[in-house]
Amino acid sequence: MYEEGFVRKAIRIGALGALCMFAATQANAEESMMVTLKRLSLPTALSMAQAAVAACQKEGIQIGVTVVDRNGIPQVVLRDTVAPPITLPISFGKAKASAMFGAAGSQLIDRANTPVGRADGMVISAGSVPIEVGGHLLGAIGVSGAPSGETDEKCAKAGVDAVQEDLEMAE
Repeated sequence: MYEEGFVRKAIRIGALGALCMFAATQANAEESMMVTLKRLSLPTALSMAQAAVAACQKEGIQIGVTVVDRNGIPQVVLRDTVAPPITLPISFGKAKASAMFGAAGSQLIDRANTPVGRADGMVISAGSVPIEVGGHLLGAIGVSGAPSGETDEKCAKAGVDAVQEDLEMAE
């Protein structure tokens, strides 16, 4: 049969395992079973997009702008009067990339020629910024149509800046 020492050791290991499972169950019982997500309201997302368009208009530039939620799903899409139609899918791809990585498009350039950078629907290029408040990623805004990605990004940032203080107050 079994040696007496082996049985005692097995009992100790079993008791230790049960104790660990009990402790883990207690720790999990204290954690919430649901999470609360913060989302942009439609008027806030629209204000952001309009502020981005206005910022580029001051520069004499016609753009397309897309505001996405944290999952990269479009919430607001605007195209200035004579901005080329191609600005819409590009602004969406830029916004989606920023939302997925929680970073400005200009910070993602080194990933552009990687498998991640070539994922469907993402455009890794300057011209987008994440929308964050209190450490929470709410989404991102992407702009396309300016002569450079840096100018696109400047207009995207102007969109966020237009509502940032109100977002922080609402936090």
